[in-house]
Amino acid sequence: MKTSYLNLLLVIIFPWLIQSNHFSSSSKEFIVVLDAGHGGRDIGNNGNGYLEKQIALTITLEIGRLLSKDKQIRVIYTRKKDEYIELSNRAKIANDADADLFISVHCDAFTSSKAFGAGTFVLGLHENDRNFRIAQKENSVIFMEDNYEKKYDGFDPNNPESVISLLLMQEEYLEQSILAATSIQNSFVTILKRKDRTVKQAGFLVLRNTYMPSVLIETGFLTNKNEGAFLNSYKGQNSIAKAISKAIIDYKNNINKSIEEINVYDNNNESKSNQNTTKGLISYKVQISASKNKITTSSFNFKGLKSVERLKNGFMYRYYYGNSKEYINAQKDLNYAIENGFKSAFIVAFSNGNKISINEAKKNE
Repeated sequence: MKTSYLNLLLVIIFPWLIQSNHFSSSSKEFIVVLDAGHGGRDIGNNGNGYLEKQIALTITLEIGRLLSKDKQIRVIYTRKKDEYIELSNRAKIANDADADLFISVHCDAFTSSKAFGAGTFVLGLHENDRNFRIAQKENSVIFMEDNYEKKYDGFDPNNPESVISLLLMQEEYLEQSILAATSIQNSFVTILKRKDRTVKQAGFLVLRNTYMPSVLIETGFLTNKNEGAFLNSYKGQNSIAKAISKAIIDYKNNINKSIEEINVYDNNNESKSNQNTTKGLISYKVQISASKNKITTSSFNFKGLKSVERLKNGFMYRYYYGNSKEYINAQKDLNYAIENGFKSAFIVAFSNGNKISINEAKKNE
């Protein structure tokens, strides 16, 4: 049942995987940034005397060790030892790496010692006071940073309205984040038989400036005596790490499988188009994304690029930047698109509105 739900979710939200320009090819190195929550002078919570910062680090390092066995995956850590890392720097590490997935690992706490179970979160409006309090707890670490008011644009962890300002930063990747979080949550339930606390949305500041699918994991409650002991044990930490790493690999494989299916469609469609093309006016455009969804071509949807064109081909919408008569000018448009974050952009040639190969276009310039 869980597997069927995950497959259904993939079908529904897959268009966003193409739009974001991550996973443009199944042969692309899959980069995962693992973030062990807290560290250094920020100990996190210490329910029942256990240290969140240390448990989160041990689990994170084991996740990375397991993921590194997959030759297609490269693992990057925000910290590998007990040190303090500012929230903004954690996001910067992921962005500089052009990561495909950002995972932040934590342990939960609650006023009642009866609360238990693992949960996954993506960035979004808190649906209830409980979600807000979890985000408030994790976000309050910014008070330890110098000049935090300016650094985080006046964000106030204690003000629910501040959460709204976070949403636009991660909106483009929300659907993918939900898919990754669902894979992790399902792994907790099916492999570890943990209580299903489901995938939730909350305003976590550490996820705000990451430009890729991002998930925050609360691995369990240190304030629960039994669960705290489990999280603090060698067996518990390794079991959790194994479940999370398996979920990440499943997520990667599902993405790559879907990409291959789309590429088959694109190649077949392009071949048919070339067969029906006659000589005519040649133009070059830079394809920056593709989606089943019809997206408004306003510049704010495409990282500031202006004059983006949307064309429908079969069941896909493709989005193009630039329109040049000469290939050399199209290369300039391509470089500009890449500089603005569309690293998987490429040049496409047209003749009389039909897509043709680049070589054929150059012959007819």
